[in-house]
Amino acid sequence: MTCGAVVKSGIVYVPCINNGCFSPDSTRRRTSFCDAPQVTPEPAMDPIVVRDVRAGDFDAWLVLWDGYNAFYGRAGPTALPMEITKSTWNRFLDPREPMHALVAERDGELLGLVHIVLHQSTTMMVPTCYLQDLFTSAEAREQGIGRRLIEAVYGRAKLEGAGRVYWHTHETNAVAMRLYDRVAERSGFVMYRKLL
Repeated sequence: MTCGAVVKSGIVYVPCINNGCFSPDSTRRRTSFCDAPQVTPEPAMDPIVVRDVRAGDFDAWLVLWDGYNAFYGRAGPTALPMEITKSTWNRFLDPREPMHALVAERDGELLGLVHIVLHQSTTMMVPTCYLQDLFTSAEAREQGIGRRLIEAVYGRAKLEGAGRVYWHTHETNAVAMRLYDRVAERSGFVMYRKLL
């Protein structure tokens, strides 16, 4: 188990290490919340910890990130440039950024990732949380890790004062949508985009 972690009522509480959270009263500042739970139910004899990424996680995170991007067709000649990947990683570690990366870890091995962006909304007085990326390694699927990551996002969003968490997925991602239908509501909205 992670050093300093405490288990209470099936939840693993992990102290934050040099990473804070978005403060709704200041759009570019983070504050520490070391007593905040990293919401992660602990199965018997198989503890999964969901925590913030740390600078030393880059190599293990990169394997997951590459897997996520490959799933969406960004691999080989269409892979994201390393410049974008490094910039994204640095944003997760920058206390001025409202972006967060959480990882699911078991026995020191990273099994999944989730990335969120906190932003203001025209329809709410409180921040909104966009769950941008969610991925678990092939070996770790069907173990409830995706659900744990989503639940950790819900916990983080509440701590940040957010009033809503939202995300979208590709219409062909049927496996993920079975989980999403159990943990959230379909909004009925269709996403449009145009690259500039």
